[in-house]
Amino acid sequence: MVVSNINPHNKEIVVRRRIASIFNKREDDFPSLREYNDYLEEVEDMIFNLVSGDDVAATEEKIAEYQEENADLILVNQARKAEELALAMAASKGPPSQTDNTDGSSQGISVGAGQYAPTVVGGQPRPTGIAPQPVPLRGGPDMHGYLEDEETMRIRTENASRAAGWSIEFSKKRGFEEAFASFCV
Repeated sequence: MVVSNINPHNKEIVVRRRIASIFNKREDDFPSLREYNDYLEEVEDMIFNLVSGDDVAATEEKIAEYQEENADLILVNQARKAEELALAMAASKGPPSQTDNTDGSSQGISVGAGQYAPTVVGGQPRPTGIAPQPVPLRGGPDMHGYLEDEETMRIRTENASRAAGWSIEFSKKRGFEEAFASFCV
């Protein structure tokens, strides 16, 4: 595997993605938590060796050997991950549906995307999907139906910035401090 040494963070990300696609077992695949933790530690050791350049040949050999021995399991886990992702995407984009439930039980409750559904009686609610996002109102008429010109939009933006506590003086002061802080170090 050839990875550019330009940015070490990018190199680590590429290595982690590659290793995660091969070593993709989950906690459910192990009889005990101890064995799962040992597996994760071994995976992290391989990632460290590849990123730092220590014993790369032996690590690559170990990866190739594992990949050959567990090719079927790797494909099954990749398919399972793809199915879960597809289900999650479908759940987050599905039409909101709600069923009236008058008897107070939690059975039969159907909630739409972005709402909370009960887990168990007396339990904490869990989020289901992504909530609908607000539509931006910029660029169109204001609440009275008048179109805004550039000057009005600039003034409105300045007022909102001031209301949020931002000022150009603060930005200049902070930039000045950061620029000269490197001289003092």
